Amino acid sequence: MASYLQIADDEEGHDLDLFCVPRHYENDLDKVIIPHGLIMDRTERLARDIIRDMGGHHIVALCVLKGGYKFFADLLDYIKALNQNSDKSVPLTVDFIRVKSYCNDKSTNSVKVIGGDELSNLAGKVSVDIVETGRTMQTLLSLLSECNPKMVKVVSLLVKRTPRSSGYRPDYIGFEVPDAFLVGYALDYNEYFRDLSHICILNDQAKEKYKV
Repeated sequence: MASYLQIADDEEGHDLDLFCVPRHYENDLDKVIIPHGLIMDRTERLARDIIRDMGGHHIVALCVLKGGYKFFADLLDYIKALNQNSDKSVPLTVDFIRVKSYCNDKSTNSVKVIGGDELSNLAGKVSVDIVETGRTMQTLLSLLSECNPKMVKVVSLLVKRTPRSSGYRPDYIGFEVPDAFLVGYALDYNEYFRDLSHICILNDQAKEKYKV
């Protein structure tokens, strides 16, 4: 079973005043729940675990856009650093796919996959997916299975404790978090908050303010 850092349901978080938060978001957030430095340290450890487990397999790292792009970039930077500075390294290529499953703060019952026309290059290789988790993952795994990869390993920065979960658990997990709407570190609410470095809890006023 994947190891992870658990953020408790009653986690008090951190006051916004203790961190650098863009002024245009100061009134939209309840608290910082995962500071950027902690995200980076956990991501570095995930990179070490992936290198350890992959052996000499060729990794095709598949980024799920848009929410996964920051985690994807940082994770790959750590993997590249390990490749360059250790005796053990793995071949690494990248690809991208876009998935949309949210409207405002609600997860829809359908998952829209955009792209993936060139995923045939996954055949016989290892794929590392970057996703949040849930029904989206089931759709992506079905799509990827048609490409006959040698194996698929899923890396998720966040896994939510929620009764709506499909029960799927990724192979690598950064944090297990409460069932709250989180933004920052490329996670958005209707395209806002991607430029926020920390992962924060969105307040109710902001949900109305940025609602479409």
